[in-house]
Amino acid sequence: MASAEPLRRNLTSAKVIAINGDVRSERADTLATEEPMEIRAGGPGQEAEAVAVTMRTPGGDFELAVGFLFTEGLIAPGDVRRVAYCDNLPGEDQRYNVVSVTLERPFDRDRLHRNFYATSSCGICGKAALEDVEVRCDRVAPGPEIDVGVLMSLPDRLRAGQKVFDRTGGLHAAGLFAADGELLSVREDVGRHNAVDKVIGEQLLAGRIPLEGYVLQVSGRASFEIVQKAAVAGIPIVSAVSAPSSLAVEAGERFGMTIVGFVRDGRCNVYSHPERVSG
Repeated sequence: MASAEPLRRNLTSAKVIAINGDVRSERADTLATEEPMEIRAGGPGQEAEAVAVTMRTPGGDFELAVGFLFTEGLIAPGDVRRVAYCDNLPGEDQRYNVVSVTLERPFDRDRLHRNFYATSSCGICGKAALEDVEVRCDRVAPGPEIDVGVLMSLPDRLRAGQKVFDRTGGLHAAGLFAADGELLSVREDVGRHNAVDKVIGEQLLAGRIPLEGYVLQVSGRASFEIVQKAAVAGIPIVSAVSAPSSLAVEAGERFGMTIVGFVRDGRCNVYSHPERVSG
């Protein structure tokens, strides 16, 4: 289904002038790599069409492409035939910044234009955004129940899996956990939404959608976009180290999801459907 991804650099070396009081010194530093990636999609007999360009940290590119297409309502589980880098582009760097997703069915160009008009047009309101997601997914399934102690341990468990953050201090992370706290997957990226798409794309390629029994833990805040991606994947609990937005909470209420914020320092706030949090 997916061609093997080459090893790409997610770290970039740099020289910096470090200032500490009156002392200046030159030293080496390590940065999280940020590069553009174009996502293309096409079905049988179709030329792959450019869908979007996202700024991302290399690594998990195929997962990111598939996760993005799925959470934006452009493909469904079982649609993906093959994922690969484009091999007809000049230059190695350019080649590995374009990912093509080949589908089992024709790609619906009209759906692409409808969805991106609905999510990007001027004057869109929260109600319209919620209705757009409602067309694409049902309310999440009931359960699971998670102990509050396990819930509050998830940020540290997520942080322990952030290998690139250890080197750079500059990446967001998303982790998928079972209700007992077992880590299923963690992905990092300069974009918080990309990290979520990488996690969901990985699970879609493995045939595990919907993710009814899992918790999505994110390293920053819980925006509407993160909650809507989780809703499309069927994830019932979204937990964030920082605050949720008002529309994220409204989406949680509407789709039957538990939204938890400020999960740090032994405390948390449950904003919707608290019945899933016990203890």
